[in-house]
Amino acid sequence: MSGETVAQADQPTVVERLARAKVRARRLFRFKFFVVWVVLVAGFGVAFWFAGRVDPEFLRVSGPIIILRGVQITILLCLSSIVLATILAVLGALGRLSTNAYINGVASLYVSVVRGTPLLVQILFIYFGLPQLGIVLPAIPAGIIALSFNYGAYMTEIFRAGIQAVPPGQREAAAALGMPEHLIMRRIVLPQAIRIVVPAIGNEFIAMLKDSALVSVIAVQELLWWAQRLGRSALQPMTGLLLAAVVYWILTMAFSLLQERLERRLARSDR
Repeated sequence: MSGETVAQADQPTVVERLARAKVRARRLFRFKFFVVWVVLVAGFGVAFWFAGRVDPEFLRVSGPIIILRGVQITILLCLSSIVLATILAVLGALGRLSTNAYINGVASLYVSVVRGTPLLVQILFIYFGLPQLGIVLPAIPAGIIALSFNYGAYMTEIFRAGIQAVPPGQREAAAALGMPEHLIMRRIVLPQAIRIVVPAIGNEFIAMLKDSALVSVIAVQELLWWAQRLGRSALQPMTGLLLAAVVYWILTMAFSLLQERLERRLARSDR
């Protein structure tokens, strides 16, 4: 082979040059994206700092209390609520798909009532209204029940769509083999439906992280409750609220990254 032929062979092909150009463009985009975030966040932080809205002493003394105690209760609330909400959503979806008019009616009424009333009203009703019927709940269980009851209704429609997305031919084939309906649902339909709705459940959990601040009105000692209490006691309400907002933001970004990794893993397993 001549030297000219070897030199031509060492040169990158058109496809390789395009691939390298895409990589460089992607890296440049990420760099610019990061710079925009840093500039904007730093700008807002400096503006609030020099405006006197941030007290360093309050952050030093009360910040760890708000973050440690508040975040702990907030995550406990959301994890417990999303588990109960998932159970309610599966039952609600099965009810909505049921051919039994009574079961379908109960499930449809549950979804309609919850989606037609504000979450704050539901929280207040469970904590202050149920005692009128002789049912007294502590603040944390009442908050968990309210969040799971509310999100279970919204997730019912998500699970219903996931179940309907499973090809009906699989159910028909299982029925032809003599499998009973409950076994078809448990072994074939629900595992595939859960895989389909996992991204939507992640979005609901992230939304629940922010909505969990509403349970502070019934004295659940979560993140916002601690921020308001310590902020008022130190005459720094704005600093407390800003700290709570930053912590909520960080939690949201952290769980969003976990959700993206889970979605990528599920996508790889599908392929």
